[in-house]
Amino acid sequence: MKVIEKRPASRWRQGAARLTSRSRPVVQALEAAFAAPPGSAPFAGASSRWVRLLPYGLGVALVASLLPVTVTLLVNDYGVPGALAGALATAQTAPLLLAVTRPLQAWWIVLPADIAGALVLLASDGPLAQLWPWTPPVVVGYCALMLSLGLREPRRTLIGVWLATGAAGYLLETVRPYGQSGVTTLLFVLSGVLLLLSSAVRARGEAQRRLAEQETISEAERARRTLLEERARIARELHDVVAHHMSVITVQADSAPYRIPELPEAAREEFAAIAGSARESLAEMRRLLAVLRSDGSEGERAPQPGLDRLQQLVEATVRAGVPAELSLAAELVDGRTEVPQAVGLSAYRIVQEALANVVRHAPGASTRVSVREDGSGRLTVLVVNGPATEPLSPLEGAGTGHGLVGMRERVRLTGGTLDAGPLPDGGFRVAARLPLGTAEPDAA
Repeated sequence: MKVIEKRPASRWRQGAARLTSRSRPVVQALEAAFAAPPGSAPFAGASSRWVRLLPYGLGVALVASLLPVTVTLLVNDYGVPGALAGALATAQTAPLLLAVTRPLQAWWIVLPADIAGALVLLASDGPLAQLWPWTPPVVVGYCALMLSLGLREPRRTLIGVWLATGAAGYLLETVRPYGQSGVTTLLFVLSGVLLLLSSAVRARGEAQRRLAEQETISEAERARRTLLEERARIARELHDVVAHHMSVITVQADSAPYRIPELPEAAREEFAAIAGSARESLAEMRRLLAVLRSDGSEGERAPQPGLDRLQQLVEATVRAGVPAELSLAAELVDGRTEVPQAVGLSAYRIVQEALANVVRHAPGASTRVSVREDGSGRLTVLVVNGPATEPLSPLEGAGTGHGLVGMRERVRLTGGTLDAGPLPDGGFRVAARLPLGTAEPDAA
């Protein structure tokens, strides 16, 4: 006995789902193309010149096909004189060229022309005289005009156009001396359906365009907020550095008369003024720090880190699963090369951010950290990692966007340079050069 295998119905559903998923990008592209501002043609923003000219080509093709057909139909099937048929056909079809960019103005021409043609056909005794008040070419051209109107005009205007279309047709039906043909109802229903569908496409396209604009604005605001947060964080950290130096100045100025007994009175007064100015500056800095911490965050009580903490930072990274190694120049460790506290703090934070990015975006990647003086009075900080050796989870790949922003701000603050970017093998490289002397930061 032969068993006939039947295809499960789920295959049809799967096929329909695949067809829907493949057609969705096409529909979205059409929605975005037709959601153009008033006065512009569909696809006006396309990069290809041929695509931008496509709506005009369709309009010319529609008029070129409807105009001779309308003339022939009026002359042969309705018995209209040739000159009058040509004038009516031109008035009914030529404005469709204007509908590409100005559909409402085209409608104000086409509807009166169609009504005039219906009045002329009242006296017709041709073989198709019962197809009244709208001829077949009029129905085709009017439907095309409805599509263009729905893609351009607001809903209130579309409702007015649809009601005017039905009112004109049914009023003409009242003056006709013989039975109805149903063309009026056909055009009324078709125009309503086309207006509804095209306006829905336009509304969805506009919604998507506004959503894209809002996302762009939100992204810009997010980037600006990130930048401001990083600057505030850097300012809070540098407060400790500057406050330390100001405190040293205050102590030295206050203790100078005791350490140097033979100071003249004028010098004692000068040192007292210096100490008073330093204390006033410290008070102003504390007020500034209170503004930066207006969100209620507590200040860090631990000393700000420097190059001496890099070894601990790398060891913590190794414990996190990243095989990292540190190369720190000996002259930086034993103090033979003097590193300003702000530069040391910036170097530490740059390495910290770079290693955090490795843990987050390239888990398991081998990483090399190198910090040295390049012989030209600049501190070179280099962090290079290879490609990830472990699968990247969504939580690991999601960052706050503060890393590179913070690095650039710290480098800009010290007057240095930063070079960060991917490597051909899939790794990443961060290279910063920080001046060890006094440098003016770039303007913000």
